[in-house]
Amino acid sequence: MLTMTTLGRLWRQYVPARVSELLAVVSLTSTCMLFLHTSHLQAQLAIYTNHLDQATAPHNQQHYSDLDTGEQLGNSGGGAGGNNDLYSRRKLKFGGYNLEEFRNIDPMTLNNTVNHQKMTLVFNRVPKVGSQSTMELLRTLSYRNGFTFHKDRPHKVENIKLTEREQKRLVQLVDVFRPPSVYVKHVCYIDFTIFNLTQPLYVNMVRDPVERAISWYYYVRAPWYFVERKQAFPELPLPSTAWLRKDYETCVLTNDKECQYIEGDERPDFAQLTEFFCGQEKKCTGFNTEYALQKAKENVEKHYAVVGVLEDLNITLTVLEHYIPKFFRGAKHLYWNEVQKFNKINRNIYKPPVLEKIKDIVRKNFTREIEFYEFCRRRLYMQYAALKLPETLE
Repeated sequence: MLTMTTLGRLWRQYVPARVSELLAVVSLTSTCMLFLHTSHLQAQLAIYTNHLDQATAPHNQQHYSDLDTGEQLGNSGGGAGGNNDLYSRRKLKFGGYNLEEFRNIDPMTLNNTVNHQKMTLVFNRVPKVGSQSTMELLRTLSYRNGFTFHKDRPHKVENIKLTEREQKRLVQLVDVFRPPSVYVKHVCYIDFTIFNLTQPLYVNMVRDPVERAISWYYYVRAPWYFVERKQAFPELPLPSTAWLRKDYETCVLTNDKECQYIEGDERPDFAQLTEFFCGQEKKCTGFNTEYALQKAKENVEKHYAVVGVLEDLNITLTVLEHYIPKFFRGAKHLYWNEVQKFNKINRNIYKPPVLEKIKDIVRKNFTREIEFYEFCRRRLYMQYAALKLPETLE
């Protein structure tokens, strides 16, 4: 007959081993299921991506050749029809703007660089606007143009809003960098002067707000994203299969909280362009608000040397080269000579196409975000036109 002592010894001897084996089996099963799901998702979305690449490749190739190789656009024949076609295609090439209306602008009135005596550049990068590629471009240019490159380390939770103490610590860090230097971080605009320190130059990028929101939605669901996060921060939980498999269209149509863009909401997914440019004030946090829009416009005009536009990359690189040559000299040549390397940075093959009718539903809630995006585009084209560079269409 087994005594209590014998039972206790048997419990200690066998149960821990059985529990460990059970946990190992559960972990292995979960890993296999996640792998199978990821493989299936990758296969499906790779098909979508290939279709998109095939559909857009001729257009993109023509766009790049138009802006870079000096090919002539428009009808070569005379007459009103040829002129109208030339004008229409010319406007299409230059973001829909007639550059003639900007020709008389003095570029110095659009150049904040002249107002800064200290050559320190802050790139407070917005996620999913090509900021990773821009950051790597700056890193490469730092060796060629003779400036130092600094970037923030990864964080478990990316806080773009800082406490006053954190802001002070950050501006003091940037202030000690020996000019010329660049500092890169996901963070909302900070006014260095309130801490009695010299204001640096600011640059950033923007992108169509709805396209950016969709890009972020699938970016955080890409397998390599949460695998990298898990490797960096092992204590983070893995996402559920249901969350991973939720597509954007269903998310919008079912009024899922993740895809409800309500005015004034504080969102955890960086859905607001304006918040990054508005600044650290509490009033900058609400989604699609009038205050964030107007304050963001004001800060861009006063403190940002250039705000580039992802969809207008050639114009962006040209303006960066001319308005901030110390940091961006040779940027356009470097980018297109190593375009394959830069294009692969953070490219998400797991992002399927989204129907335009779904985007139209979402755009109704992005009114001020879209207005800010168009404001930045117009400013960029004004800066470009003011340079009075030779055009291939003239």
